[in-house]
Amino acid sequence: MTQRPDIPLPPPKERRRLREAGALTQAQVAAQVGVSRETVRAWESGRTTPRGREGEAYARLLESLTTPSAEPYEEPAAPRTAAGRTGRHRQPSPSTPAAVPASASVIATAEAPEPSDALTPAQAFDALYAFCAPALVRQTYLLSGRRELARESVERAFQTAWQRWPEVAVDPDPASWVRATAYEYALSPWHRFRPRYRHPEPPPADAADRALLDVLLTLPPSYRRTLLLHDGVGLGLPETAAETEASTPATANRLLHARQAVAARLPGLADPAALHRRLAEVASAERLRAPRPPTVRLGSERRARFWTRAAIAFTVTIIGATALTVRTAPTRYEPPVPPGETVQGIPPRVAPGTLSDKELKLRKKLRSGTAHGPQRLLPESR
Repeated sequence: MTQRPDIPLPPPKERRRLREAGALTQAQVAAQVGVSRETVRAWESGRTTPRGREGEAYARLLESLTTPSAEPYEEPAAPRTAAGRTGRHRQPSPSTPAAVPASASVIATAEAPEPSDALTPAQAFDALYAFCAPALVRQTYLLSGRRELARESVERAFQTAWQRWPEVAVDPDPASWVRATAYEYALSPWHRFRPRYRHPEPPPADAADRALLDVLLTLPPSYRRTLLLHDGVGLGLPETAAETEASTPATANRLLHARQAVAARLPGLADPAALHRRLAEVASAERLRAPRPPTVRLGSERRARFWTRAAIAFTVTIIGATALTVRTAPTRYEPPVPPGETVQGIPPRVAPGTLSDKELKLRKKLRSGTAHGPQRLLPESR
């Protein structure tokens, strides 16, 4: 059996230009090709190369975009949820489970809206927060096992994003940027030294949820994060490797070991689709609410002002200490006193010996004479 040669494709930058020229979003291209949005983003950035049937479909789509008479792509109608609203569902990638239940949307990060020039920075931040924060809090809870830490991690991640909003706003995937920041904060080993996190929190009420959460918390942090991103959020293997800053083989090895550890203690979750569904159910069982976007923005601004004032106060302290040192320092050099040296040629001083009888009588006479007060001494004539 011969291997099919790679399909000639334009450079990554040209792929993105053709998509934008055709007025298509990454989600629309992913829906037509049959991959995830993160896979399309990886193709356009040059991190991965399209192959197989998906690569052929992607090449045909780009070729149709280069033709002037090509008909514009129409996104298929989104299914209606139980509440009567329409929503988008991410197409499964080749490395993710084929069957994804509808309840899995509670832990999958919703796609942020396309940036618009009419939105102010605050409005764009609020829109990103409204789309990502609720699901991100549930993901972080599965990652850390603590409800309060999950809310704090998401709030701190969005505070950092607001402080660096010019960088986050132009990022190809701001949701992944915030998610990576929240995960890094939640997995920090320094939380164990904080008094508020020394004692464990109450476990979930359901026994099956407690068992799954216990298994997740026994995994190493890197394995737990890889399992959550791939089988929980639904990212592909290359996207998971990029977000965890690991190679694709290392990420695949972590994922296999994590699945084996979960299947060893919970045999019913050996199927990735079943594990995905159970992760969604455990996350949705907890009532985790994130603060409102204006509260997060105000908290970020207060934190920025606090650290700015602290830096200014520290700088002023250093300047004052330097000025005081310059003021009180000596202006000329004073050599230290050298240690004493032995002078040669002088006999050593002899210590006095015992007194003779005559000297003892004289000392006694002198002591008895001075007891009545001083008297004038006259020389005796002889």
